[in-house]
Formats: sequence, structure tokens, C-alpha cells
Amino acid sequence: MATPTNKEIKLSSKRYIVSKTDPKGIITYGNDYFIEISGYSIAELIGQPHSIVRHPDMPKIVFKMMWDRINKGQNIMAVVKNMAKDGSFYWVVTEFEPKLDPITNDIISHTAFRKAAPQKAIDTMAPIYQQLVELEKVGGMAASEKFLREYLEANNTTYDVFVDNLVENRGIFKIFFSAMKKIFS
Repeated sequence: MATPTNKEIKLSSKRYIVSKTDPKGIITYGNDYFIEISGYSIAELIGQPHSIVRHPDMPKIVFKMMWDRINKGQNIMAVVKNMAKDGSFYWVVTEFEPKLDPITNDIISHTAFRKAAPQKAIDTMAPIYQQLVELEKVGGMAASEKFLREYLEANNTTYDVFVDNLVENRGIFKIFFSAMKKIFS
């Protein structure tokens, strides 16, 4: 794994990153923009856990929350800081779409759609994530989950509403994710 750097990759607001994984998070597909931004070749990505692009600044509780939801076939939108092969980082808004077996209704794959995160979302989430990571170092995921729950309660919101408001998940932004799901389903 690369050593994180302070170099940020600014994503194009006109391009999107798409990847697919099996139910356990092993990459089975990555579009050209994912390959370009991540710095990995398609051969380096296929067969690897999606955590290959996980940045150490990301709290574990966020990924636990995401996997808990998507493994139930539920969607979740999240603001995520990812790390490229060279250690540089990029911020995305990620939304997931599970693919279900038509007979068993079991999840057979996940597709992740990513778009450049709005600066407002980055500015809000970065210090929260920093706090969660610090709490995880001393108290594990239980400590970061408690902090996140209390933060949301203090702001009289839920995680979904909080993120929707941060990324302004309406209008053209909402249309983007709907369109991507139709294209890649």
C-alpha cells in the first residue's frame, strides 16, 4: 500500500467513476476514469478488495455502516476520501446499487457510482472523519459510532439526510445517480 501524500487529485465534475465488486467487495470491473484516477491498471484492480483505494484518513465506522446497509440490499450515499496508487487522494460522493439474483434474491454484486464531492461536503466531513479516526485509535469502532450517533442526534438529523443536504442531492446531482444506475444495471 502506498504512503499517503498531501497531493489532491481534483476530479472532473463532468466524469464519473464506476466499479463493480462481488458480494465480498472484490473488484470485478472498473471504468476508464476509475483506472485513470486510481493510478492502478485494470489488471492490478481486478481481483483485489475495493479497500485497495481506502485512505487511512477514513474512519472504519463509515465503511462498516456502508457494508451493513449494502449487504441488506439497501442503498447508502457517502462522502469518501480515497487514495490513489501513488498516495495522492481524491474525494468522492459514492452511491451503491446491489444486483440481486432473480431467483434467490441474494446479492450477487455491488456497483458503486462516484462523482466529485462538493467542496462544502469535503470541508464538513474532513474534520468529522478526523475526529472519528482519533476515537477509533483509542476506543475502537464503538467509540466512533457513539460520537457519530451523538453528532447526528445533536443536529436533529439522520445520516442519510445529513449527507443528502451536504452534497445537495437533488436536481442534476440526483439525476446523475439515477442515470448511472440505468446505464450500468
